[in-house]
Amino acid sequence: MARPAAALEVREVTPATWADMERLFAGRGGPSACWCMVWRRAPDGSRPQRGPARHEAMARIVAAGTPVGLLAYDGGEPVAWCSVAPRATLVPTMAPTDDAAGPVWSVPCFFVRRDHRGAGVMAALLEGAEQLARERGAAVLEAYPVDADSPSYGFGGRLPFFLARGYVETARAGTRRHVVRRTLAPPSRA
Repeated sequence: MARPAAALEVREVTPATWADMERLFAGRGGPSACWCMVWRRAPDGSRPQRGPARHEAMARIVAAGTPVGLLAYDGGEPVAWCSVAPRATLVPTMAPTDDAAGPVWSVPCFFVRRDHRGAGVMAALLEGAEQLARERGAAVLEAYPVDADSPSYGFGGRLPFFLARGYVETARAGTRRHVVRRTLAPPSRA
């Protein structure tokens, strides 16, 4: 049984947490085919097309210190993932490039282990994504959810989830995805 999201710990994927990402992605039902490289280019500019090549490319990106996302932990075990990174590090196919508000970070996908779904894990990860993006100087966080009843592309989240958290629809990305944005307040200087 999953614990409430408040009991979860959210950490950035770094070289120190890379093994945890590997364990989560390679686990039962994990996204080991994509390695969250569908929206990214490899460090050499290529677009790896197979699981092992995508795994290797993601390993190089993490080793280089480029932000890629967050992991949620339950009792020290990685149970969920949220891709969050500067939009400039992603393939520019999802959204318009209007950056007048300032630097934009993107949240293209989530993965929550089946035994932790419905416990608020996505909300905890989104809060962590907002905090990370804000701390790194982002003015806007952008996501690409689908309608609540969409039969596919649910990995990007559902539109009502984002609207309930103050995101505003600004455009469409293709026929199924909405582009939603939230302006981030600068980090507090306590």
